[in-house]
Amino acid sequence: MPSSRKASGTKKNANRWSGNVKTVSTFPPPDLFTKDARTIARSLASKKVSPKGPGSGMRMLTFYINRAGKNLSRARHVELEKAKKLLSERVHAAHAARSKRAA
Repeated sequence: MPSSRKASGTKKNANRWSGNVKTVSTFPPPDLFTKDARTIARSLASKKVSPKGPGSGMRMLTFYINRAGKNLSRARHVELEKAKKLLSERVHAAHAARSKRAA
């Protein structure tokens, strides 16, 4: 009886959409995600890297963490999560400042 599952020797996930993502709106410096949490957060919050603001940098960092997945070492994952927390604080501060100006 033939199985409907693919053989285990076939290429897994050969057509991942995220591998084809190209963007002109964000410009992270090379090897940014190998640096310390403060440097990552500061860089991703800058207008040069994230022209649309720190929220865009947060999405970029989350995308990188999700894409790297199991290939991240525990220490690297912890450092990236610290950067995410610092960047989150900047995002909240930017939203608070924006709503204060609107009021």
